[in-house]
Amino acid sequence: MEQFLTAESLISLLTLVLMEIILGIDNVIFVSIVLNRLPADKRPAARRVWMFAGMAIRIVLLLCIGYIVKAVHPLFTIGGHGFSLRDLIMLGGGLFLLIKTTLEIHHKLEGEENAQEQGSKKAAASFLNIVGQIIIIDTVFSFDSIITAVGLARQIPIMIIAVIIAMIIMFLFAPRISDFIHKHPTLKMLALSFLVMVGAILIIEGWNAEQAHEMHLKNYVYFAMAFSFGVELLNMRASKSHKSQIAPKEEESKRA
Repeated sequence: MEQFLTAESLISLLTLVLMEIILGIDNVIFVSIVLNRLPADKRPAARRVWMFAGMAIRIVLLLCIGYIVKAVHPLFTIGGHGFSLRDLIMLGGGLFLLIKTTLEIHHKLEGEENAQEQGSKKAAASFLNIVGQIIIIDTVFSFDSIITAVGLARQIPIMIIAVIIAMIIMFLFAPRISDFIHKHPTLKMLALSFLVMVGAILIIEGWNAEQAHEMHLKNYVYFAMAFSFGVELLNMRASKSHKSQIAPKEEESKRA
């Protein structure tokens, strides 16, 4: 027990929690958008499945860390380029995320109200379908984050504790993020565009992980997303301020 209370262990724990949360932002955004396609009474249950499934997947991966580390070794070679298990997971997850996000953009442009009405008639099927999609994407992101976490901590129990803490934090904030995105259509489209870029990065990492890391693609994407999100928040604040200034003038004109 004392070995977990050392300064090195606590710093590793804090670092891992922050890393899991940062790397899980795209996961939370995907879950928040997809869950809005479920009826309101089904969302809490799906969110709980996501939290416990996310914990279970990460813990299992950590317990199999010896095999996970070996998963970066090539399984076969095509055109002189070797593909490992990690590469295949990144490629498959990236393609799935691209396809799913494109369909979500299509549903948004075609009209979400009709899609939600049709979805409510098939609540059970939609619930299983959406939960399955969440688990697939969560597995991809978990695999990537666990490999990244290997170099940040030496003790498996610390990694497991960090995963549990990070998942609880993301679970607590997911409803607020979901409601905020759902209330602002422009933010939802911005989030979907962000997920398209994340899907493209996963494909690039699956095709050539070393080159993708050298280019620091994720850093550019996260910076662009943060900048765009900040600009959108300023636009929302300016629009709200403009409406508050117009309202009194309209009342005065009506009285006159």
